[in-house]
Amino acid sequence: MDEGKIFNINTEAEFENLALEVFHFQYENVTVYRTYVDLLKIDPNRVSRIDQIPFLPIQFFKNRQIIANGLAPEIEFASSGTTGSETSRHLVAKSEVYRQSYTNGFRYFYGDEQQYCILALLPAYLERTGSSLVYMVDGLIRQSANPNGGFYLNQFDELAEKLTKLDSSGQKCLLIGVSFALLDLAERHKFNLKNTIVMETGGMKGRRKEMVRDELHGILTSAFGVNSIHSEYGMTELLSQAYSKGKGIFRCPPWMRVLIRETNDPLTIAPVGLTGGINIIDLANLYSCAFIQTQDLGRLHFNGTFEVLGRMDSAPIRGCNLLIYG
Repeated sequence: MDEGKIFNINTEAEFENLALEVFHFQYENVTVYRTYVDLLKIDPNRVSRIDQIPFLPIQFFKNRQIIANGLAPEIEFASSGTTGSETSRHLVAKSEVYRQSYTNGFRYFYGDEQQYCILALLPAYLERTGSSLVYMVDGLIRQSANPNGGFYLNQFDELAEKLTKLDSSGQKCLLIGVSFALLDLAERHKFNLKNTIVMETGGMKGRRKEMVRDELHGILTSAFGVNSIHSEYGMTELLSQAYSKGKGIFRCPPWMRVLIRETNDPLTIAPVGLTGGINIIDLANLYSCAFIQTQDLGRLHFNGTFEVLGRMDSAPIRGCNLLIYG
């Protein structure tokens, strides 16, 4: 398939046509996905709309190698999970596709990364290997070419001093952090930021009690002196991210879509506006599976935006999300 098509989608018709093309490609080339579709007794030749495409349960990434036949992974990502839990593995055949996805996705929502100094407060992710989030943020930091950008573990005083200095100089900054670490920073320092985007990636990692989104964002907006808290929604099993610029309302880049499935019938897509399980189409996942049935609950709006409302009752806690959203 032509990888270049993925990041050059301009219309809904182009997205739907390419999604169907990717579905047939993966049915023919990804053994795990083909087996799943066959077990559902779905005839791929009769799939003519995206709401007819079968979505692979995300749990398959825990115990199956999901990669197109004949390809070897250039890089492997692993989920954080919790102590003693089984982690997911995403075998990425072409790391360049991921670079294009996170770069084009960031630029779609925020403009050229070279405008920003990117400061990352991601201690839980830095303390392990195989984090797709760290890989993405490291790539954006390098591409920004700002010598003041970088990662922080627990150097809160150093980070606070640098962030305050950069922001007051007029430098546009992006502070991206896991929720518990942003709260740790907020408890130690107060800011009045004018040129900085504060972005949470979710996740308390067992370090703090879970809280609803409104409570978390209220604390952070007050501590950082900003009008809103941005959010990033991604996961190990994807190569694309959705972003929220406030109030937990997420938007997808042109090659990614969210659909909501019925909670009691995972094979049926729910009407827009109803709460259900989140299904994701991520066309950047060309060489694994682009059609993922997650264990998150959400709601889709008529304009294509969506909210993440929490976890399904039987789902294990994942490191990248808050448990409950307000």
